[in-house]
Amino acid sequence: MRHTIQQRSRSSIFRWTIAVTAAIVLGALTIPPARAQTETVLHNFDLGADGGEPFAGVTFDQQGRIYGTTSDGGTRHGVVYRLVPENGAWVLSPIYTFQGRPDGESPDARVLFGPNGLLYGTTSYGGTLNAGTVFSLRPPATACKTALCPWDETIIYSFTGGNDGGYPSYGDLIFDHAGNIYGTTQGGGANGYGVVFELSPSSNGWTETVLWNFTDASEGGAPLSGVILDNAGNLYGTTQDGGANGYGSVYELSPTQSGWSEKTLYAFTEYDNGSGAGGVVMDAHGDLFGITGNFEPGAAYELTPQSGGWSFTLLQTFNGQYPGPLGAPTLDAQGNLYGPLPIGEGAGEIFKLLPTGLGWQYIDYFNFNESDGYGPIGAVTFDASGNMYGTTAQGGSRSWGTVWEITP
Repeated sequence: MRHTIQQRSRSSIFRWTIAVTAAIVLGALTIPPARAQTETVLHNFDLGADGGEPFAGVTFDQQGRIYGTTSDGGTRHGVVYRLVPENGAWVLSPIYTFQGRPDGESPDARVLFGPNGLLYGTTSYGGTLNAGTVFSLRPPATACKTALCPWDETIIYSFTGGNDGGYPSYGDLIFDHAGNIYGTTQGGGANGYGVVFELSPSSNGWTETVLWNFTDASEGGAPLSGVILDNAGNLYGTTQDGGANGYGSVYELSPTQSGWSEKTLYAFTEYDNGSGAGGVVMDAHGDLFGITGNFEPGAAYELTPQSGGWSFTLLQTFNGQYPGPLGAPTLDAQGNLYGPLPIGEGAGEIFKLLPTGLGWQYIDYFNFNESDGYGPIGAVTFDASGNMYGTTAQGGSRSWGTVWEITP
């Protein structure tokens, strides 16, 4: 059975592994990277005020500006940044620098805009008891005359690591139509294996409700990814540990009159090329797509509703080195599936799976070469023109990661 790497050791072990593995693979690589697309590095992080080690992907606002997080840098507790296009280039501003306690430390997931226009995210550590936070950011109330005006942070919830959960990880937050927030923690809860939580707004702030306590048994435990919401109000997600076979699971949570009920849709096996580390996405037909990974090469899979159950299909196994995928895949408007491979060909890879009449065709969409970054971990994002954006956790001209754009 796999063991959860919790608290600071999880980040430090992952950073060491990706650095050493990338160096080994780069030294042994003899096949030139496939570069059919045009890539532009928008920013090279230097672990200073701009941050470093961006584990998460990026988010756009309505004006086309980019927002993201770095797990390190700033005061060595992480940064939320904004990239603004100016005169043909992109200019980065750190809009919030974390201090550890009580405002949070190590934002490993994306920041996303809520229904009220504020920016929301999580930190894996920090907060009152160093068990992580959920926070919001708003622009300064007065007009800013420089690019370095910090935004105002509000801690909307500080985890204790006890029954309420603790140490939210790589998973994004999501909102329902009523403005409630849903997410996961990889630790804490009644059984110590993490929770799915809901935060509900009120006139007095936010109230947390634990929707599910993982047991590490049939449904698994220690979720690294977040949850997604379907039109009926059901939640879907994955666990990296436990389950019937010890490799995690894909689960569904459904609201009932007495609370929430859980259904395990699939329990990963040793033949799935990794555990349930990455998250899932849902297409318009209600099919789920995900990536296995963590400290295995990883594979892309599909789960299809069928006769009251779910049919599992392994779409593509990957041949990269450790660590394998941790991000969720992304579907484009044509139904193609994309995702990051931290150590794919060379210094990391973006894969594409193209649906055909005979199945899914694997395409090595883009390979990194260390100078433009290595270790893509977070999910990729598309703009309205079909250009792809994302991050690498390390590498680039200053060694501490990049934000990049790929143009078809």
